[in-house]
Amino acid sequence: MIDSRHPFLDEVIHAMGHKIGPSVPMWLHPVMHVVLVWAPLALAAVGLYFLAKALWKNARARAQLRPSKRAYVQGEAGIYAFVLSYSARQQAILIAAGLLSLPILYATLELPKLIINNALSEARPESVIDRFGFSETTLLFVLSGLYLVAIAANGLAKYWLNVRKGRVGERLLRRLRLTIFRHWQRRSHGERDTEVIPLITQEIEPIGGFTADAFAVPVFQGGTLATILFFMFLQDPVLGAAALTLLPVQLALIPKIQQRVNVLTRTRVSGTRDFGRELGDVLQESGAPRSSGVRASIRKRIRFLEEVRERIYRWKFFQKALNNFLTSLTPFFFYSIGGYLVLEGRLTIGALVAALAAYKDISAPLRELFQYYQVREDVRIRYAALQDFIHGTRRQTGGEELVDLVNMERRTA
Repeated sequence: MIDSRHPFLDEVIHAMGHKIGPSVPMWLHPVMHVVLVWAPLALAAVGLYFLAKALWKNARARAQLRPSKRAYVQGEAGIYAFVLSYSARQQAILIAAGLLSLPILYATLELPKLIINNALSEARPESVIDRFGFSETTLLFVLSGLYLVAIAANGLAKYWLNVRKGRVGERLLRRLRLTIFRHWQRRSHGERDTEVIPLITQEIEPIGGFTADAFAVPVFQGGTLATILFFMFLQDPVLGAAALTLLPVQLALIPKIQQRVNVLTRTRVSGTRDFGRELGDVLQESGAPRSSGVRASIRKRIRFLEEVRERIYRWKFFQKALNNFLTSLTPFFFYSIGGYLVLEGRLTIGALVAALAAYKDISAPLRELFQYYQVREDVRIRYAALQDFIHGTRRQTGGEELVDLVNMERRTA
């Protein structure tokens, strides 16, 4: 039995099918506490926080939305409605393809464990495979061949899905460009004509890319993450809990950092638009000879854009470094807890190796989901800017905006 000072931990471990004796090293007790008690509580708290925040945000948006302004679509609800209105059938195909690929993914996780435990281990555990009567060599080649087929099928499924997503995104991007151009042709031309060039060529590119990922990425990458976690919990519930130990920290910190990046991105978009408009005014000047130097206002805007982009780089790469560090730190719990379970004979070495390999794969869907969140926020800002252009509204920016930027960041912190 575990020390009486940890009765709750003792009950949790017993519920997971383990019994830690008095020989367990004392340093493993706090590790078990973090993995099995504090991390699940923190994950539940973070999940409830995000749920309450989403409900409050949705209620506030409904209260503030006026019927006359429903055409002025801002935020992710607007971009999702646009995607569904023009590509609902294609989105359904992408979602179905992503779900059908998950059993193949599970096979790529399970087969390496079977190869180690059933084909390479001297003390082979009894399994369904023994009914076929394969010799050790034949079993090794059969399982290796199945693994080769599984990884090839998994790669082909991802290739087809990515190509299909690219086709859907390009078609919606073409529709967006034609819509903007036709709208610009119909309305009276004025001071904002120079904005249509960067808008129709560069600013809406991320919107087109997001339209292909709007539903496919959360379903496919979320399903991939769930499949890997399901596999790890099947190996041992403690290993599954260890995989989620640092997830609450990632969920708590990364969105906060992303809020700062959002403020900077919004400033960069509006600043670039103003810079293009001022350049257009300079090019359209007539009468007076052009000066050989650079206007002070042009210098000011160029310097402003440089400083904003530098701040974006600092926060974005800090977020990436933090996420990579937390992802690399989690295997510590596998080596300590999983290694102890192997030494105690409660876990096979094949299961531990498979869990480590699966966790190496778990970083990819997590990274994709965090990146999806970042891109969604960036597209939300760009989509709102697009609606500003279409409806003739305009946000004022200036060189002094760096001072306001700091205050905005403090409010979002």
